[in-house]
Amino acid sequence: MNDVSLHQFLVLYTWFPLSALLFFLLLIARFYQRFSGVKTWFWLYVLVIVLFGAMAVRDAGVGMVVGDLLTDAFSILAGGILLFLVILLQNHMMRQKKHD
Repeated sequence: MNDVSLHQFLVLYTWFPLSALLFFLLLIARFYQRFSGVKTWFWLYVLVIVLFGAMAVRDAGVGMVVGDLLTDAFSILAGGILLFLVILLQNHMMRQKKHD
């Protein structure tokens, strides 16, 4: 096994735990939306999983760690959407309800 195939294996292998964690976040957001009535846009977590998967496949195929514009674009887009979704969910879940 050479360095390139090891890099490809590790890049693709790390996507599976990441997608499992993001799927768990999707289930939390879906559960919260169902029982609180607050819109959490839980279906966008699927887009983040797909974008991170496309980034991993592109990174494993190209073999360059830095310098690939498409891989960087996938990473920035997926990370930005994920940041927005996590902050939105955190703000909704931690908001104090007013007691009348």
